[in-house]
Amino acid sequence: MANTESVLLSETHEQVAVLTLNRPDAMNAVNFDMLNAIKAEVASIRFNPDIRVVIITGAGEKAFCAGADLKERSTMPELRVREFIYTIRRLFSDIESLNKPVIAAVNGFALGGGTEMALASDIRIASMNASMGLTETRLAIIPGAGGTQRLPRLIGRGKAKELIFTGRRVDAREALDIGLVNQICEPNLLMDEAMKMARMICEGGPIAIGQAKYAIDAGLETDLNTGLAIESNAYWITIPTKDRMEGISAFLEKRKPVYEGK
Repeated sequence: MANTESVLLSETHEQVAVLTLNRPDAMNAVNFDMLNAIKAEVASIRFNPDIRVVIITGAGEKAFCAGADLKERSTMPELRVREFIYTIRRLFSDIESLNKPVIAAVNGFALGGGTEMALASDIRIASMNASMGLTETRLAIIPGAGGTQRLPRLIGRGKAKELIFTGRRVDAREALDIGLVNQICEPNLLMDEAMKMARMICEGGPIAIGQAKYAIDAGLETDLNTGLAIESNAYWITIPTKDRMEGISAFLEKRKPVYEGK
């Protein structure tokens, strides 16, 4: 997978795609060009069987993503603002529903849309210099790319309301304490830790992992009985796969399985 738009760098390391938001001079703020570049890359990855995990990070050491590009926003008429919000909300839903795990490697500032992008990911690993927050109310707007919905589902209603109402930023340690991120590490180890997690995920069966992600995400939005039915149907999909038989054979033969996603 080659580099796409200059605002987004894309690399492949074996079965792991690394997408790097590449506007370091603007703290990797999201503009329309970046939205379109990410959208195209996510669409490509969705149907690429060679990619099993995605890591999203930001270029440079200062920022993962400082949210929407407010300089661009200030020049937009109202209709264009509506288009931007609609586009970014749909994009983050596409990231969330991607049929393979997404890891956000959060380095530095992740504010507004930056935190919302991390919330749309499955797993969040933050460097010790990370600063996260949904700061929109301080600009007299609200989180518009899923923050009001994903944050309370992740960390609870009360804490989410506190952070959204105040627009307060949290550091890496507090983010870990409240469950906003899964793991924290020193800045120079961030990509190593993200890659370590990605490679561990790659050891599992890709169809099974995709179905597990679907069962968790879809099931959490329903009652328990419906969720159990979703899990059951997701399990059935794995039964006739070649990978399932490979997993059993490898276990019995005491060797590492070789999964093909079939």
